[in-house]
Amino acid sequence: MPTPPAGSPRLSAKQQRAADREAKLAEFRRQEARRKRNRRIAIGSGIVAIVAVVGLLVAAFVLAPKPATYSAGGSGAEIDGVETFDNASAHVQGAVDYPQTPPTGGEHNPVWLNCGVYTEPVPNENAVHSLEHGAVWVTYDPSLADAELEALRAKLPSTYVILSPFDGLPSPIVLSGWNTQLQVDDADDARIAEFLEEYWKSDLVPEPGALCTGGVDAPGRA
Repeated sequence: MPTPPAGSPRLSAKQQRAADREAKLAEFRRQEARRKRNRRIAIGSGIVAIVAVVGLLVAAFVLAPKPATYSAGGSGAEIDGVETFDNASAHVQGAVDYPQTPPTGGEHNPVWLNCGVYTEPVPNENAVHSLEHGAVWVTYDPSLADAELEALRAKLPSTYVILSPFDGLPSPIVLSGWNTQLQVDDADDARIAEFLEEYWKSDLVPEPGALCTGGVDAPGRA
């Protein structure tokens, strides 16, 4: 029991118990107030952290590069430099000797190449089958600078396109559709987007609307 200060009237046992209860209650209230304050601080910090994370995710989504978009089919627009050919469509086994580099059509493997980005050369015979389905095959010289390659990728749609290196190209970048082809010197050429707008998912291919997935992958699929 606490000793009362000198000169203070001595408390009775009942009064002392009441004083002790009051002291304990006051201490409990102080501790409870401290706990509530700490909870508020913790909740506030958690909300700030959640808002920061959400903000980062939103910023990442907004700032992330988006695939370019094009309208399926073409309008018959004439694009300077585009060559057209007259290759027939037929399924064959084995290697094919194509008249164009890269091929733009002709005999091809019965299984198409899955569209996407490849870091190694892909089989001509499978890629040509993808052209038959309306895909565009974008090939580049293996020595193309990384910055140029990134600029080229930024112009490509997310589907129905094959991007791959190709040895012995007639120009640094070549875009091929079914029986159509465009050669350009760099990724800044405005005709790249024009070619894709005209020939991507063209309805003038032998098998318009056929899948560009569910076929085979080649080595180097990114």
